[in-house]
Amino acid sequence: MRIAVNTRLLLKGKLEGIGWYTHETLKRIVAQHPEHEFIFFFDRPFDPSFIFAPNIRPVIVGPQARHPILFYTWFEISLPLLLRKYKVDLFLSQDGMMSLRTKVPTCLVMHDLAFEHFTDHIKSSHKFFYRKYSPLYAQKAKRIVTVSEFSKADIAQRYRVPPEKIDVSYNGAHTEYKPLTWDEREAVKRQYTAGCEYFVYAGALHPRKNILNLLKAFIAFKKRQRSNMKLVLVGRLAWKYEEIETMRETMPFKEDVKWTGYLNVTDLAKVIGGAYALTYVSLFEGFGIPILEALQCHVPAIISNTSSMPEVGGEAALLVNPNDIDDIAAKMEQIYKDEILRARLISAAPTQVAKFNWDKTAAVLWQSMMSCV
Repeated sequence: MRIAVNTRLLLKGKLEGIGWYTHETLKRIVAQHPEHEFIFFFDRPFDPSFIFAPNIRPVIVGPQARHPILFYTWFEISLPLLLRKYKVDLFLSQDGMMSLRTKVPTCLVMHDLAFEHFTDHIKSSHKFFYRKYSPLYAQKAKRIVTVSEFSKADIAQRYRVPPEKIDVSYNGAHTEYKPLTWDEREAVKRQYTAGCEYFVYAGALHPRKNILNLLKAFIAFKKRQRSNMKLVLVGRLAWKYEEIETMRETMPFKEDVKWTGYLNVTDLAKVIGGAYALTYVSLFEGFGIPILEALQCHVPAIISNTSSMPEVGGEAALLVNPNDIDDIAAKMEQIYKDEILRARLISAAPTQVAKFNWDKTAAVLWQSMMSCV
């Protein structure tokens, strides 16, 4: 069988949520199924490290699609021609977009519908495109895969898709994320926070991630505790970050906040593994991979009580209202002062982590793909 795959988001040194899902599932699937040929459709020159096995044929498809007009051109003009040219039997697209102009059965991965819930957090052009075409994609796809039970219910209800058409293929976390020894934790703290304990956030910096409320809660925490605790923020400035930059320069205790920018997976695993606790108070997540990464490092988490996050954190996390700064600050104070609570959360992490791994993810995705043909 000849399987074409949308690999636009396999970008060296820039892998985030969807990119990691694509990377980790494809790496396993192509190796486990050498009897099939896989055609990887990139929209720009690709890194050779993404050609995981000999049964992959890489093809560059123009134009580089990073804008709604170019999305349309790539998926509705360039892609259908190549699907016919290569006589493809199945198309897999893992970024929520697909072609409406092909008869090739499509397995579509829709990670979440954040753009439906927080329409003011993205550019108007992108919002229009996603809200116009995503319902059409959901109807046309032969099979839909998503990353949490929450997202499954959300897609089914909002787009009137039968729930039995949607499979849940949870995210996993990279094997680099593992508990650190005491010496390793001390080395990380010396490198990033002059030896002090710290809370950590990991992820892109944009409005939906609720960075402003996290910073305000940290200020409230510092006023109450007057401790040496720091806050480390890991991630690139994504979009609509002007308010974040302003607060970075003007906030009290700004010397206690460390901004690292984007880190590779090895360095990020160390920063998360060395943390006192993860603070991930996003407004909405289809899954929330940093939560799982922290728990895999046996680092407890303070997370939002919304969308999929309680599903991922389980008994190893403290839940907060992401819109309530006092609640976030109180939970930071609670986990800082109550060592028994922190130990209980850490002890619950291995059981919760066992529910999620990339081998299971890839297996469910493959089963969904095979149900399309």
